[in-house]
Order: sequence, then C-alpha cells, then structure tokens
Amino acid sequence: MKRQLHLNLFIHGRGHHEAAWRHPGSSPLPLTDIRYYQDLAQRAEAALFDSIFFADQLALGGDVAQAPRTWLEPITVLAALAGATSRVGLIATASTTYTEPFNLARQFASIDHISNGRAAWNIVTSWLATAAENYGGAGQVSHADRYARGEEFMAVVKALWDSWAADSVVDDRAAGIYARANRIRAIKHRGDFYQVTGPLNLPRCPQGRPVLVQAGSSETGRQFAARHADAVFTAHMAKATAQEFYTDLKRLAAAEGRVPERVLILPGLSPMIAATEAEATQLAREINDLTDPEVGRKRLSGRFGGQDFSHLPLDRPLAPEDFPDPSSVQAARSRTEVIINLVRRDKLTLRQLLGYLAGARGHYVTAGTPEQIADFIEDWFDDGAADGFNIMPPLLPAQLDVFSAEVIPILQRRGLFRTEYQGTTLREHYGLPLPASVFDDPAWTAEPLQAVAGV
Repeated sequence: MKRQLHLNLFIHGRGHHEAAWRHPGSSPLPLTDIRYYQDLAQRAEAALFDSIFFADQLALGGDVAQAPRTWLEPITVLAALAGATSRVGLIATASTTYTEPFNLARQFASIDHISNGRAAWNIVTSWLATAAENYGGAGQVSHADRYARGEEFMAVVKALWDSWAADSVVDDRAAGIYARANRIRAIKHRGDFYQVTGPLNLPRCPQGRPVLVQAGSSETGRQFAARHADAVFTAHMAKATAQEFYTDLKRLAAAEGRVPERVLILPGLSPMIAATEAEATQLAREINDLTDPEVGRKRLSGRFGGQDFSHLPLDRPLAPEDFPDPSSVQAARSRTEVIINLVRRDKLTLRQLLGYLAGARGHYVTAGTPEQIADFIEDWFDDGAADGFNIMPPLLPAQLDVFSAEVIPILQRRGLFRTEYQGTTLREHYGLPLPASVFDDPAWTAEPLQAVAGV
C-alpha cells in the first residue's frame, strides 16, 4: 500500500493568526463555549483527519487585553468531545512539571476508555516563569531539571498504564469474580522525584496506553522524543531544516531500539487558501493589518524567558546578537533557535519578524491556491521532511473548511490521503501497534495485591 499522509488539526483560539479573533471569518462563539470545539472536532472528523490537538499553558498571558488566548482545560475538553465524535483522535497537552504521574495516568486512561481508544497525550515540560509562580512560587525550573523530572515521570505513567493485564477484568457475575488479582500489579516506584506504589485504579486502556505526542526540538527534546513519542509536532520554516530534523529523529529512534517508521513527524503548517494566489495573499494581508506590534513584542519576550525587547526599533534589520544565546534560555529553547535562524537567514526587521510570528508562532506560514498547498504538502512528504502535517488554520472555522473541501480532495486523488477511516482507534489511524505489556513476559510472576481501604 502506498505510504499515507497523517493530518492533525491543531485547534487554537479562533485561528492560529494572533488577530484571528478580530476577523469576520472566525467564529463568533465564546472561547469558553464547548459547542465551538465540538463543531470543529466534527468538521475534522468529517474531513477524515487523524486527530485534533489542544495546546495549553498554566498561566494567563500578559497580553490578554488584546489577545484572547484563554481556553478551557484541555483534558476536560477531550471528555466532552469524546461523546460528540466517534473516529477522530483526541490529543491534549499536559505538563510533567506541574502535575503528578498518578493523576495524569488516571485522567488519560479514562479518556481512552470514554473515547473507545482515541486518546493521546502531548507531553510538555513547562517553561513559563509565570506558571512556576502558580505552582508554589519556587522559581522557574531549569531546562535540564524539567527533562530530568520528565524522564522519571514517563517511567511512572508507563508502569501505571501497564499495571493491569488486558485480560484482568472478567466480570463473572455467576462466579462472583470481577477481576483476576494475579493480573494486576503494584509498580513500587521509588525515584528522585516520585514515590508511587500503584497499581492504577483503572483497567488497561483500549490502546494499551494513550498515544504519546511530543514537541521539543532541542537536543534534549529530540532524545526525549526518540525514547517516548509516537508522534512529534515540530516547527520549521524551511524544508532543509525539516529534512535534517526528520533524518536525525529517525536515527535517534533507531538508536533507542525503536522502529523509526513508528515515530511520526508532523511539522506545523498554517495555510491561507483562496481560489487564486492573489486572493490568498490579499486575505493574509487583511488579517496582518489587524495585528498589534506591541502584543507581538510581549509574546517574543515570553519566548525568550522574559527578555526585554522594548529598546529594539520596529524597522531596523535585526541580527542574532539582538537575542540571548538559546543555550541560556530556560523557556522553549527549540523555538528560540527557529526564530534566530529566521533572523539570520532573512535579515528581518522586528516588525517583519513579529508579522511572521503572528501567523503561527514560528511554524510554516504560506498563502496560495488549494493546488499550491497540496503541492507543498506532497513535496515535503515525498522528500524526507514529514510523515504528515499539523494543520494550523489561521482562521477557524473558515480556513479549516477551505482546506477540507479543496485541499484534501486533491491529496485523495493523488493517493496520498485516506478516503475513509480504516480503523476506530488513534493507533490504527497512525499505523501503530499496541504497546508490549509486562504480562506478556514469560519471566514475570505475580505478587499478591494488598487490600486497600478507601472511600
């Protein structure tokens, strides 16, 4: 069978352009109205997307007066969407820095059961200094410490998801046996950050465990993805850097003993689409005219861990020296490298940089006809830069509808994208097998579970 594209819909505000909320092509519904997200999820499912995705952050942005980026808690949203859809995968972001492994393992296992096997977790290590102030106020966690904690977090949640065998629950009413206690195990984890006995108080997920997604592109982030991720969201502004990332991550996955084809790489793509290139460019210009450069300056500061850029004039060409060394940044280091590389390559002014980042915060932004967008997707897919794309419509739902109605049929005619769902779980959409279980190891022996009193 010909290799198939994977498409994820990234749902963000009223669209990925920072001025989308002001444009008449965006939804009028409040961002706290679950009907908005249910409608988008149903549109994505009708278009046969593999999955939908929600980002998150654990603090209110300082630009809230001009940029409505508030959103509902994403795991809760997945529970609401599970009942409104039946096939599309459901991905939510949650932090390893400011949550407990048992809580998170239980929440995502519940979503996987509720959705009949469509749940996925986008793993993040939280970098916002303002988030640290909301969780104890001990100060921003360093890049190295975030990933050290994240590695142990992953060991714990994987063990918890594997603490029940697939055949644990028998539900034999006549015999009076609900579950086989010898097919449930405590994990007895004792580490530097976590002490977790287990087992999880929930049977094994339909998918064995939720699909794991990750988005870090720093050297540490790539190693983390190679060990854990089933799919990787990444940001590239040029095919050459996307190809380098693709080749390197597949190599790292192989070095971890994994099958590289089972680590899907999905770059972000934010296309503005119209019947002609001139019309698409005009639409992009219209929405760019609605942006506030000072909002963009604040966001840029956040990307660099609070660096003050107020002294930089808007219309002087920038140089890499105008920015901190990415290795010194404790925030989202990989995205800072993308920004500095863009400045180095294109000699942008601050106004031009902020305009570009307004489109999709460092992901690939383009404007064109449906045929041009399909050509772009096919080129990167066939030329070792992507296994699919994280589609980031600049306006929601308007540009999602255009992509679904105009671009996807072209990809289908070219034999690159499904014409119907072949499976029911997200693992099936992504072509991933069920994860191995400790209970399948013939060397494993059961220990008796201790009775636990509770409410």
